[in-house]
This record gives sequence, structure tokens and C-alpha cells, in this order.
Amino acid sequence: MKLKKPQTASVMRGRGQGACAGMQPGNAEIRAGDRLTGAAARGDITEVRHLLHLELVHPDSHNRFGKTALQVMMFGNIFVAEELLKQGANPNIQDGSGTTPAHDAARTGFLDTLKILVEHGADVNVPDASGSLPIHVAIREGYTDVVCFLAPQSQLQQKDSKGRTPLELAEDLGLSHIQCILEQHLSVPA
Repeated sequence: MKLKKPQTASVMRGRGQGACAGMQPGNAEIRAGDRLTGAAARGDITEVRHLLHLELVHPDSHNRFGKTALQVMMFGNIFVAEELLKQGANPNIQDGSGTTPAHDAARTGFLDTLKILVEHGADVNVPDASGSLPIHVAIREGYTDVVCFLAPQSQLQQKDSKGRTPLELAEDLGLSHIQCILEQHLSVPA
């Protein structure tokens, strides 16, 4: 089944030039993107499937705000994430601040969603604009299970905007249990 490609202007993804540059609210593709992102945000898997399979809306279509369905989906709904990814949604798409769906899943603590993103090619070593990896975000939020999942596959020497590695961030926040997890992964030979 062939899917429509997102229009060129909608691929800009907000790199400081205005996420919606060139997008007209009346544009049929933007309206389709609005419908798909709305369904994804509500966790409406039936509508998501209808739009992807019957109306052939591209999974990376942007809404009027320059966001894709994967960027705005209800993170606790693994079925929506899986359907979007199976249909070719980009798991590494970044918003204007460099945030990826993996950052969002780490921030909200939805480990099941994060695992599906990784299974479909999400790179957990893509920093956001502040230099933070998803593991930095999970540490800040205190999600130990997410940190345990991310630690073996994260670049633990990556520094955030304050010059802190994940271990240093955990130390600064007084999260000794997370420090122990990170130290174990740092001591394992590569």
C-alpha cells in the first residue's frame, strides 16, 4: 500500500524558522495531519487506523502546529505508537527544541512506549537542544525503570547544557539508587 509523502513545507519541523512556514490552514494535507494527530492524542486507535489505512494519510503528516502524530500521541497507548511506527512514522523526529518521542516517553515514564519506539529504530543517543539524552530526562523525573532500560544503550558520557553526565545529574539530584545503576553500567567494559 502506497502512502502519500508529507509535503516539503511540512517537513521543516520547526528549526527556528517557524514550524508552519509555508503551511496554509486550508491545505488538505494539514487538515489530514490535524485529524491524525487529534486521533493519536486522544488514543483513538480505530480512527488512527482508519486514517492510515483507508484515507492513506501519511504517518508523518504534520498538523497546523508542525507536529506529527507520534509527537503528540497519548504516550500510555502503546497500540497507537505501534500502529504509527508500523506504518512508517519516523521514531527519531525532533521538534523545534530537539525533543524526540523517546525524550517524551522518558519524561512521562511510559517504559512500554519507549520500548516500542526503540524496537522500531528510535535512537536513544540523540540529544535535544539542551544536550540532554532521554536518560537525562528520565533521571530528572526519577523514573528508575526507564533509567534501567536506557542505561545499557545510552552514551553515559554525554553532557547536558549544565555540563553534567547522567551520573553527575543523578549525584546532583541526590538519587543514590540511580547512581548505583549508572555506576554498574559505567564499570562494564565496552
